[in-house]
Amino acid sequence: MLATLTTAALITVSPMLWGSEGNNEENFFIKTATGTPAAETDFTEAAKNTIDCVVSIKSFATPRQQSISPFSDPFFEFFFGPGSGGSQRRQQESKPRQLGLGSGVIIKEDGYIVTNNHVIEGAEKLEVTLNDNKSYNATVIGADAATDLALLKIDAEGLSAITFGNSDDLKVGEWVLAVGNPFGFTSTVTAGIVSAKARSIGSATHSRQMGIDAFIQTDAAVNPGNSGGALVNTRGELVGINTAIYSQTGNYTGYSFAIPTSIVQKVITDIMKYGTVQRAVLGITFIELTPELKEQKDIEAPVNEGIYVNSVEDMSSAKEAGIESGDVITEMNGTKVRNSAEMQETMSRLYPGDKVTIKLYRGKSVKTVTTTLKNSQGNTTLTKSTDFTALGCAFKKVPDKTKSQLGISGGVQVAGLKAGKFKDAGITEGFIILTINDVPVNSQSDVEQIYNEIMRDSSPNKVMFITGLYPTGKRGYMAVPLAEEE
Repeated sequence: MLATLTTAALITVSPMLWGSEGNNEENFFIKTATGTPAAETDFTEAAKNTIDCVVSIKSFATPRQQSISPFSDPFFEFFFGPGSGGSQRRQQESKPRQLGLGSGVIIKEDGYIVTNNHVIEGAEKLEVTLNDNKSYNATVIGADAATDLALLKIDAEGLSAITFGNSDDLKVGEWVLAVGNPFGFTSTVTAGIVSAKARSIGSATHSRQMGIDAFIQTDAAVNPGNSGGALVNTRGELVGINTAIYSQTGNYTGYSFAIPTSIVQKVITDIMKYGTVQRAVLGITFIELTPELKEQKDIEAPVNEGIYVNSVEDMSSAKEAGIESGDVITEMNGTKVRNSAEMQETMSRLYPGDKVTIKLYRGKSVKTVTTTLKNSQGNTTLTKSTDFTALGCAFKKVPDKTKSQLGISGGVQVAGLKAGKFKDAGITEGFIILTINDVPVNSQSDVEQIYNEIMRDSSPNKVMFITGLYPTGKRGYMAVPLAEEE
């Protein structure tokens, strides 16, 4: 007798397959299913609760086109000097053009929207379109390249804000929906299941661009334009922000990845409260424990998963806790850390100053240690981001006469100096800035652009390294820290 397939994809097999008719011997090879049909799954309520909370985001930037003068012959420049006779390539500005298309999720009724950093990166203008086709210009409140998250604000009230769910409660095999704007098709809903949690994709993509590598993996179809959109459970609660796909073509081929809300909430809360993300560090370098590593290094710990400590930094939280090279960490604050993704996800929720209890193996012995986490500067201070006005000055063009006297071709001059970051760093009125972080500057907009890039960068070292000249021609080198201690 052939097997029969029920609605739950379960198999029933007659004993006739294994013996003569009427043989009642127990079947040791095939389990007989009950044939209970699967519960009906309805996604309509989840979709209804989500689509008005998801927006389309268009980014615009002005392309820079270069034109070459007919006098650009190198022999002409040899006789008359670089840039002479119009030989220097000139930039021609045109109108802003659409740079990219992505999605975002409304998290507050007064217009706060979370999206991916790569959706808004490099944009001069951001246009947000709601599900009812109303459009608004958006302002970037803050962004974090390490987690690929950004917070935007539009001038609107009474919006449909999404309800946050707990990504920790997600189970592998659970249904989820991806909501976004793939290829510009607005309010598109796709369904899939959670394929894995705390998934690291750096090794699969041979890329470690993101500082956090602990994603929710699903098989819900996600394509270009879905970035920054919502991943929700069957109750319509946000459990992740769709971020990446695993593809060799650039389009969906089976798996997609979302940043879990456990990380999203921490990052967005930090941006709203401090203007920058607060990160705690333990002070170790590590690799994942594997059977191959155990054999290679003759590790005696009676586990096959965990974090193998390669080295411990001086004056770090790990050093103070007595953690040593060769230890194998298996738990932090009661949460298992079986791989680097789980380690990163656990650390991403913690702040400098937080106490953490760590379970580890040293040889065959298990130990528990407690320590207070620090920031990258080696203390427990929280930092607060500043805005451009915190520099405490304006910038003007260097007069041509001054350029000629000093033998320079560019730079900006500090003007209207008052109390602020520049004055605190020892910069004086009239100082000529030539480069900031090795980037030449020629206008106030250049300085502001570099400032914004520093503040958006995931690095905790938010500093302007300035080279320049005093009006006398004396060279000057300054470091201007931009973050403020809380």
